[in-house]
Amino acid sequence: MTNLLRSPLVRKVLVVVGVLVLIPVVAIGTLAIRSGSADPPSPFFGGGPLVAGELVTGPEPDWSFVRDVRNIELQLLDPPRSRVIWIADYDGKAYVVSGYMGNAIGRLWKRWPGQAERDGRAVVRIEGKRYERTLVRITSGADVVEGVSAELGRKYGSGDPGLIESGDRWLFELAPRTSGTTGGSR
Repeated sequence: MTNLLRSPLVRKVLVVVGVLVLIPVVAIGTLAIRSGSADPPSPFFGGGPLVAGELVTGPEPDWSFVRDVRNIELQLLDPPRSRVIWIADYDGKAYVVSGYMGNAIGRLWKRWPGQAERDGRAVVRIEGKRYERTLVRITSGADVVEGVSAELGRKYGSGDPGLIESGDRWLFELAPRTSGTTGGSR
């Protein structure tokens, strides 16, 4: 084996293979680091605070306008990280979901739902406009769970209400932000 490693051809092949492996690793690492504070967030790595776009204030909107919006950008205030996620409307309100929450690996991979449960203050950006919201986890309520699940099924082909009821998918209402609101469950 040591004689084989001393061969100039084998060493050249190993160097080429090493460089070919190193190039994508460095590229992905650089993208992950650069996107960590970026606005807009990368669909794969997330980003930093959402600062671009008009901040909408005033009366509570009818969220049915998100019916045909596929993805939105969501930023928690603590920590100030943003990500691209799905959105659904039901009965004039807006909801976001996170899948893979039924096991430790999923909760480690998707940390934002646990962070939102602790402090639900958030900013969402939809079609270039920002809205200050409070994420409130919904764990029960047949009408809401069924209605949001039906909308998720229509938009994304993934609308099993059992996933929300079992805790494998976490559902959050994008509730209006009021002073002193930190989020929670209902």
